[in-house]
Amino acid sequence: MSQEIYARRRDELVNQIGENDIVIVPTSPVKIRNSDVEYQFRADSDFYYLSGFAEPEAVLVISPGRKRGKYVLFCRESDALREMWDGRRVGLDGAMELYGADDAFPIEDINDILPGMMEEKEKVFTTVGRYPDFDAQLLGWMTKIKEDSRRGKHAPYEFVDLNHILHEQRLIKRVDEIALMRKAGRMSAAGHTRAMQVCKPGMYEYQVQAEMECEFRKAGSLYNAYSSIVAGGPNACVLHYTENTDVLRDGDLLLIDAGAEFECYASDISRTFPVNGKFTPEQRTLYDIVLSAQEAAFEKCSAGHGWNEPHDAAVAVIAQGLLDEGLLKGSLEEALESESYTQFYMHRTGHWLGMDVHDVGDYQVEESWRELEPGMVFTVEPGIYVNPADGVDERWNYIGIRIEDNVLVRRDGFDNLTASAPKHPDQIEALMAG
Repeated sequence: MSQEIYARRRDELVNQIGENDIVIVPTSPVKIRNSDVEYQFRADSDFYYLSGFAEPEAVLVISPGRKRGKYVLFCRESDALREMWDGRRVGLDGAMELYGADDAFPIEDINDILPGMMEEKEKVFTTVGRYPDFDAQLLGWMTKIKEDSRRGKHAPYEFVDLNHILHEQRLIKRVDEIALMRKAGRMSAAGHTRAMQVCKPGMYEYQVQAEMECEFRKAGSLYNAYSSIVAGGPNACVLHYTENTDVLRDGDLLLIDAGAEFECYASDISRTFPVNGKFTPEQRTLYDIVLSAQEAAFEKCSAGHGWNEPHDAAVAVIAQGLLDEGLLKGSLEEALESESYTQFYMHRTGHWLGMDVHDVGDYQVEESWRELEPGMVFTVEPGIYVNPADGVDERWNYIGIRIEDNVLVRRDGFDNLTASAPKHPDQIEALMAG
């Protein structure tokens, strides 16, 4: 995205704080995987949302009243030797020329420079509690300013959690963000389609995963949005199964929950299909219930509906379907009131989606479910999971199904950003047969 977009985001944030306040946002710390091997670095979402800067060891500062310009980046300096070993760095000049910073300083000098920028400020807006080591640094700078109070300077009066302001801003996706999420959705759908095409009994879960994620990479996704769930048979009834090491058996279902990330925007798709390419009658029966539940939820996804309405619609369809098949007893009213359906459907029907797969934003406002607004993006993912239990006919055992798509709210309806991933059972069977 262009730097004008990031500048607009910073300006929108500045409009919500005071002229004499300061915003301080660190990027993610580098983490060690083992020995001297680091985990693959991914910038903090809030930091990247405001800067587009993807390098580690950086801190963003926005100071509206600063005479030399409000936007400052602390980052790594150019270093020919380190760049030969670890890769190119933008450096201080690049931070200003390429990323729009009014000033840039070496990250090593932050302890000397940033306390002075905090002096005389009223409030410090920061990501409180996310990175304890950085919080300790902030408190150290505050202490240093207070110790120098005899020079006539005062420390900020208040620390304010930036999340509420910035996360409400991030919740409503703009045109540029929606375009990236559409692309991530198409990449992910291509991977799920590939998984259906290659799957057959005797393969390992990780082999199907490799084929799917290869499609992500070929399409331009450098990272998964989260660890892929590739769960065959009984594993599909483990909601966050990620071992992906078992053999796929003839007659079982395969549940895949996986998504590509593109330019720090996530996709999140779940599809369930038969390992051998043909649903059994029992699998098809429960699959049709879940698909109908998703369709019922979609009808509540336009602007003006409450956040919980899609979930309530999906639950009603699933509960009635389970009653019809004898998996639940009693009436629909009793099943909903007692929540007996949670034996088979125990999670929510969706979550916000954006730069984080479980994206930011409050679900309730003043203790009421918030109203859906144009630009919100979230998942719709009903499911049914049947583990062996007393009173459950064994013909249903270990059927785990989840169908998940990504929905963009519009004024007059919604867009399904992941509709190109096959999900109708006849469509799936035809694809796998081909």
